[in-house]
Amino acid sequence: MADIFELVLTLDLRDELSEDELAELRWHLGLGPRPEVLRIVTEFPFVDEGEDEDGAPVIENDPQPLLGDHGEAFKVDGALLSVLLRREHTRSGAWALTSRQEIHPDQFDLTGQLLGWLASKAGDCHRRFDGGVDLGWTRFHESRRTEPLVVRDGVVAWPS
Repeated sequence: MADIFELVLTLDLRDELSEDELAELRWHLGLGPRPEVLRIVTEFPFVDEGEDEDGAPVIENDPQPLLGDHGEAFKVDGALLSVLLRREHTRSGAWALTSRQEIHPDQFDLTGQLLGWLASKAGDCHRRFDGGVDLGWTRFHESRRTEPLVVRDGVVAWPS
């Protein structure tokens, strides 16, 4: 049985994103090319099959978009997508972001870095009374019950 979760982001971002941040966010969403310099999530460790001269596993940096899957979902039904739109009529932010992805717990750490950054840029309507930031929800692929996706102090409260 696969440990796959549905990850859904629905949030508005404030109008304080630099061009470099927008370019990197678009890459993470599968909407643009990878920037030369990554500033939001900087390390993408990948264990190679080989070993170094001391017999230790070789760890390489292999940058991959974290929310960039588009098309048919494998386990959660429906489609995977990511959209980032400039708001014409600002309600709670200057950018509207929606993403639906499949995620394995092995991806929680790296994806959590991006989500922590997104929480710091989220519009005020996503801020909770307890200091958390609502970004969307998650659910185990075999369940219909969703869990809020909340970031507190830059850390994602992942499902257990």
